[in-house]
Amino acid sequence: MSANASAKYAIGIDLGTTNSVVAFTRLSDDSRAVELLSLPQIVAPATIEPRPALPSFLYLASESEGAAGTYDLPWAKGARFAVGEFARKQSADVPTRTVANAKSWLCHNRVDRRQPILPWNAPAEVPKISPVEASRRYLAQMAAAWNHAHADAPIAKQKVVLTVPASFDASARELTREAALAAGLPENLVLLEEPQAALYAWLADAGQSWRRQLKEGDTLLVCDIGGGTTDFSLIRVTAEAGQLELKRIAVGNHILVGGDNMDLTLAHSAQSAFGEKGVEVDPWQSVALWHACRAAKETLLSVGGPRTQPVAILGRGKKLIGGTISVDLVRETILAALLDGFFPPCKLSDQPASRRASGFREIGLPYETDAAITRHLARFLTQQSGTDSETTRPTHVLFNGGVLKATALRERLLEVIGSWFPGGAPTVLEGNNDFDFAVARGAAYYAAAKEGKGMRIRGGTARSYYVGIETAGLAIPGAMRPLRALCVVPFGMEEGTETTVPGEEIGLVVGEPGHFRFFASAVRKEDQPGQMLNRWSEDELTESDPLETTLSAAEGAEDGFVPVHFESRITELGMLELWCVSTVSDERWKLEFSVREET
Repeated sequence: MSANASAKYAIGIDLGTTNSVVAFTRLSDDSRAVELLSLPQIVAPATIEPRPALPSFLYLASESEGAAGTYDLPWAKGARFAVGEFARKQSADVPTRTVANAKSWLCHNRVDRRQPILPWNAPAEVPKISPVEASRRYLAQMAAAWNHAHADAPIAKQKVVLTVPASFDASARELTREAALAAGLPENLVLLEEPQAALYAWLADAGQSWRRQLKEGDTLLVCDIGGGTTDFSLIRVTAEAGQLELKRIAVGNHILVGGDNMDLTLAHSAQSAFGEKGVEVDPWQSVALWHACRAAKETLLSVGGPRTQPVAILGRGKKLIGGTISVDLVRETILAALLDGFFPPCKLSDQPASRRASGFREIGLPYETDAAITRHLARFLTQQSGTDSETTRPTHVLFNGGVLKATALRERLLEVIGSWFPGGAPTVLEGNNDFDFAVARGAAYYAAAKEGKGMRIRGGTARSYYVGIETAGLAIPGAMRPLRALCVVPFGMEEGTETTVPGEEIGLVVGEPGHFRFFASAVRKEDQPGQMLNRWSEDELTESDPLETTLSAAEGAEDGFVPVHFESRITELGMLELWCVSTVSDERWKLEFSVREET
């Protein structure tokens, strides 16, 4: 990050699925105290208030809606959209004009994420935007809020770290970076995995005492359950030259289960209660009820919360228009529903269920069929080492995410994990009670650590990466030639390193359109560059985004092919570059993990 040598601040940005946060620390402050940036936002028409978090919602207003200035911010006039709290409220009243879950769309490689597809399934008259553009607008508002508060230190000249889910593949990371640069963030911004950021927040609070709480050989599970997603990571405590170090050894998949599912579960229960009162809840009221249940859940499950909490919706019948109707949610009842539905006891050998209601399914985000987070965790741990191995048994756990602010949910999760291993439940790392803001705070700490001002976690790439190689052979009518997968990047390859992939020459298509396929694996950790796989299961390798491109013609090309070797490089900023190097000339071509050009 040396390009911003005159930077005054290290800034961490948590671009969350449901809420986004900005934290910062002064580089001149040896104490590395981390502060939160206050984020002004529209909370009601023509009403601006500062909040510590920016809800990751975007409302697209109609041309006829509101007077001039309704959505103005101190740094932007004439906008026809709102980002933040008001947009979240509008997601209940006008869901067809509200963008949500843009972050999850960024890693959904079955759609073209640069195309205007959001709000998903909105009517034709609603102007749509792409997931990249939605992310850009969230980041642009946070960047503008920073510049408004720190006119003498524009964000483009600071040390900035932006967090992404550990499960994001290379193309999702590239799309996030693309949105960030378009929003005015610096060219040399760094992407950091969210579970690591949460651990950095704990390290910032613990100081050097962390070395007394963890010992060599310990394995730390970071369990992050937010509003829209669940993420798991494993971090091992190792020793290097007599000093304890931290190394990330495994990451889980992008699991679309979180607080939103829980709120919907409670809304379903409340809807049944309304039915018992003879009130039929229509689709408009159902969305409003979903958001009302979120607030009720947070109140009921808070420390010292009440036993009951009413949830109310606006009436829609002739006698109820303008009035409200309500039912009470009971703490014991909703707690039982959440524990049994999302944190049920299970065996370590259990797998998430894959029940489907129909052979047909609407196109959209790949939400999980099974909402049981404990079964997803069991699969994550067994994928790393198998059910009989102790090598990935977590000795400690770090909780993060708004869902786990509820003590009862943390206790159930510990109870289930403890039932899987002879050693019992892991030890909870105490001191991290900042579940909503820890990721941004940890990112700011890491931004300072990159300048030699703090502890760093080693990890490198979270996956092994492969390119698809078409086999040579006789053609068979109607059949594709078999595909093999060549490892070009090993698991854990460090930032700022490069490697030459050994092996036989590979023919590269040049001078005509080529279809290049890429694969990744979070479980094949022993594969080394040059290793060729003839077959694999869906659990081992997942296909990432292909690349459709025409590479320039080359000297020595025969039948449209030129013989090449591969060189792989992980930049200091954590981006992956794959070079195809001709073996018959000095020519080189760079293949970038990019998004597909068609849906």
